[in-house]
Amino acid sequence: MPYLHKNLRLLLLLSSKSSPFPLSLRPFSPRSFSLSTLFSSSSSSMENNESTNGTKSSSFVFNKRRAEGIDKTDKKKRNLERKTQKLNPSNTIAYAQILGTGMDTQDTSSSVLLFFDKQRFIFNAGEGLQRFCTEHKIKLSKIDHVFLSRVCSETAGGLPGLLLTLAGIGEEGLSVNVWGPSDLNYLVDAMKSFIPRAAMVHTRSFGPSSTPDPIVLVNDEVVKISAIILKPSHSEEEDSVNKSGELSVVYVCELPEILGKFDLEKAKKIFGVKPGPKYSKLQSGESVKSDERDITVYPSDVMGPSLPGPIVLLVDCPTESHAAELFSVKSLESYQTDGAKFVNCIIHLSPSSVTSSPTYQSWMKKFHSTQHILAGHQRKNMAFPILKASSRITARLNYLCPQFFPAPGFWPSQLLAHMSMIDSTPWNKCSSSNLAESISAENLLKFNLRPVAIRGIDRSCIPAQLTSSEVLDELLSEIPEITDKSEEIMQFWNKQHDKTIIEKLWLTESNTVLPSCLENIRRDDMEIVILGTGSSQPSKYRNVSAIYIDLFSRGSLLLDCGEGTLGQLKRRYGLNGADEAVRKLRCIWISHIHADHHTGLARILALRSKLLKGVTHEPVIVVGPRPLKRFLDAYQRLEDLDMEFLDCRSTTATSWASLESGGGDAEGSLFSEGSPMQSVFKRSDIPTDNSSVLLCLKNLKKVLSEIGLDDLISFPVVHCPQAYGVVIKAAERVNSVGEGIPGWKMVYSGDTRPCPEIVEASRDATVLIHEATFEDALIEEALAKNHSTTKEAIDVGSSANAYRIVLTHFSQRYPKIPVIDESHMHNTCIAFDLMSINMADLQVLPKVLPYFKTLFRDEMVEDEDADGVAMEEAL
Repeated sequence: MPYLHKNLRLLLLLSSKSSPFPLSLRPFSPRSFSLSTLFSSSSSSMENNESTNGTKSSSFVFNKRRAEGIDKTDKKKRNLERKTQKLNPSNTIAYAQILGTGMDTQDTSSSVLLFFDKQRFIFNAGEGLQRFCTEHKIKLSKIDHVFLSRVCSETAGGLPGLLLTLAGIGEEGLSVNVWGPSDLNYLVDAMKSFIPRAAMVHTRSFGPSSTPDPIVLVNDEVVKISAIILKPSHSEEEDSVNKSGELSVVYVCELPEILGKFDLEKAKKIFGVKPGPKYSKLQSGESVKSDERDITVYPSDVMGPSLPGPIVLLVDCPTESHAAELFSVKSLESYQTDGAKFVNCIIHLSPSSVTSSPTYQSWMKKFHSTQHILAGHQRKNMAFPILKASSRITARLNYLCPQFFPAPGFWPSQLLAHMSMIDSTPWNKCSSSNLAESISAENLLKFNLRPVAIRGIDRSCIPAQLTSSEVLDELLSEIPEITDKSEEIMQFWNKQHDKTIIEKLWLTESNTVLPSCLENIRRDDMEIVILGTGSSQPSKYRNVSAIYIDLFSRGSLLLDCGEGTLGQLKRRYGLNGADEAVRKLRCIWISHIHADHHTGLARILALRSKLLKGVTHEPVIVVGPRPLKRFLDAYQRLEDLDMEFLDCRSTTATSWASLESGGGDAEGSLFSEGSPMQSVFKRSDIPTDNSSVLLCLKNLKKVLSEIGLDDLISFPVVHCPQAYGVVIKAAERVNSVGEGIPGWKMVYSGDTRPCPEIVEASRDATVLIHEATFEDALIEEALAKNHSTTKEAIDVGSSANAYRIVLTHFSQRYPKIPVIDESHMHNTCIAFDLMSINMADLQVLPKVLPYFKTLFRDEMVEDEDADGVAMEEAL
C-alpha cells in the first residue's frame, strides 16, 4: 500500500503540469482527497500506524510509536563527534565578519564570524541567527566552535536550535564546541530537557582564572583564542556576590606570525647548506648543521624578518559597571599602545549607551591606530530589514491586503526622521588624534586579516538596503494587475456593513450564517497576530510557531513561542510597540516541548521581567507540558523570568471541573490507566505540589476574568508525549439593548494528527487555527510524523462546524506558499507570518485566499534549503 501512495503522488504531480495554475496553487483531482480514507482503511496492516482501542477513535490513524515517544530508529546511538579537519597554517584567507547587528529588531546581541580556510568560529548565537545565515548563504554546518560573550537569552537564544539543526544534518549529524563562562553550565542543564545529550558533548565552560593571564581556549597552527572574564563592580548598596548571568567575556584572537622569506642563495653560498630536507627544517624554525662548514645554521641566518600576526578583540560590556572593570584588567595592557602587541581590530559588542560613555571612550583611546567597529544596538539600520526575503513578502501582502497584513513595524515613516540624526550621535564622534576611525557595524561588514595586502575594512559583502518603495515598484512591474486585485479586496471591507450585499457575497457557501458571537463586535475586542507559520526551524520566509492574542486594553496571551518570537513582535509592532505587547502578556501557553514551539520563551520572559522591574505587577502564568518546567526552573538560575508555571494537565476540562467542585484530583481521570485517550501520556518524574497547583489555577482563573475570558482549556492531541491543543472562550457581552451575546471561541490545535479530541474541542468554534504541515499527497509523511495534511485539517474544522479555519505550521517544502486546493476551502484561509486577523473581519477572511493565486502565480514548490528539510525529516 505505501508503494501505491508514492506512485499516486507522482501521478498527481505529473498530471498537473499542464494546469494553468502554478504548482503551488494547483487544485488536486478529487481522487486525491480519498487518500486519507484509503490509507485509513488499510492501516491495520501497518505495524507503526495504528489507532488505539475504542470505537470513537477507530476512524483516526496515527503513528503510535511516535505518540509514545519511542519512534527512534534501531541504529547505533550517534556520538555526534566533530569531524577533524586538516588545517592550513598559511591561512591564505582570514577575516572577521558581522552576522547581524542584533538583527534589525535589536532583540539579540550581534554575532561575529571568524573565518579561516579550514575553520569557522562564531561569537554569540542569538535568536534569528539561523534565519540570517540561511538568507545570506552562510553555511552553519561549517562552524567548528561557538563562543558566548555572555550566557543569557540575548546572546544564546539561537543556540538550542543551532545544536538541533547541526545534530540533524546528514547521516551522522554534526556537533560543535560551545564555549562560555561558568554560567554556561546552567544553560546546558536547562537544554538537557529537550536537546539530546550527544548534541552537547562538546560544551565547555571556563571560570575566573587564579592568574591574571588570559584563559587559553584554542591554540593551534591557525589561531589562538583566549578569554578574559569581566566581573561587574557593585556599589556598597548592592549585593557583593555576582549573580548568575552577569559575567561577560573579552575574547582575544591572535593569528600566528608570518615567517619571513627563505633566502635560498644565502643558505647555499654563505652558510653551505645544500638543498634538501634541511631547507624545510630551517623554514619551520629548526636549526641545522652546515654541510660545508663546521657551524650551526639558525633560521634567523637565512630567513627574512617575520611579520606579526594580526590580532582581533571582541569586547562585550553590557553595563558601565562591566566597562569600569576594563581599566583593571592587567592582561590587556600588553595589547594597548606601547605594549608588546598591536591590535588590528576591536569589535565592540557593547550597547551604544556604554560605548558612548566617557569611561568607555577613555579605554578605547588606549589602543592607538586600532580599527574600532561598534556592533552594539544602534538605530542606524533599523529602517532597513536584514531578512529581506520575508520582508519582501510581507510588504507585498500589505499592498494586496493591508487589512490582514498591516505595514511592518520596521518601515514606519517616523523612523526615517531619526536617520538624519545619526551623524550627531555621541558614539560616532569618538575619533580623535589618538584614536583611529571608529565605524558603526553593518550586516556582513568584513575586516580582512589575510592576505596582508587587503587587510582592513571590506564593505563588498554588505547587502543593498531594501525599502518599501522598492518592493512596491518591483511588485507593480512584475504583476501590474495587482492594483485591481487590491481594490477588489478593499470593496469587501467597504461593503461588509451592507447586510444585503453580504448575503449575496456568501450565497455559495455552506457556512453562511454569521455566528451570534460576532454580532456588532468591536475592533478592539480581539485580534489574532500569527507571528510564525513554519515548522521545524526558522527558515528564510517563515519563522516557527507563535500566535499573539491581542485583547487590547485588557491584556494579551501568547500561544507557543518558537525562536525569534520577540523579533517577529518587533517587526509587527515596532520596537516600542513590541515592548508594550510584552508588558501586556498575562499568560503564555505552550503546546509541547519541541524546540520550534518554545525556544523563544526565555527571551520573552526575561524581557518582560526587565520591562516591569520596579512596577507593581503579577508574574505571567506559563501553561505548558510538565517537562517545560524543568527547562524554566534550570534557566531561572541565569535570568529572572518572573513567572508561575502550570501543567497543561491541570487546565483540562476535567481539572477545571475538579477545581469548581472543590475536588482534590486536579488531573481527573483523563490520563488514568486504560483510558481510551489516544495521545499516550508518559508520567513525569517531576513531583507535583497539589496545593500550589490549585493556587496557580485560581490565579489563572482570576487573570482570565480580568482580561475578559471565561475559559482556557487544554486538551491532549496526537503528536508526541504530552502534546496539547487549547480552547479559549471569551466572556459573554451585552449589546446596546441589554441582550446577552455569547463570547467567541478560538481553538488552536498545536501539532497533531486528526483525532476525536480536536474535533470535540473545536465544536462550533468561531475560529480554528489548525496545523497543516503537509499537502494532501504527502499522507505517508503526515502519518509518520504525526502531523496533518491540508485537507485533514479542513475536515476537522468542517466536522466540528467551525466558522472559520486558519491553516498554519507549513513544511519547509513550501518556501512561500503551501499547496492548496481552493475547491474545499470555502471557509478557510492559509496563514502567513505577521498576518493579523481581527475578529470583526472573520466573515471576509476566506475571500482573500484566491487573490494569493495572483500574488504567488510564479512560485513553484521547491526545497528552500536542503539542510532545513533534512532537519525537518529528523524531527
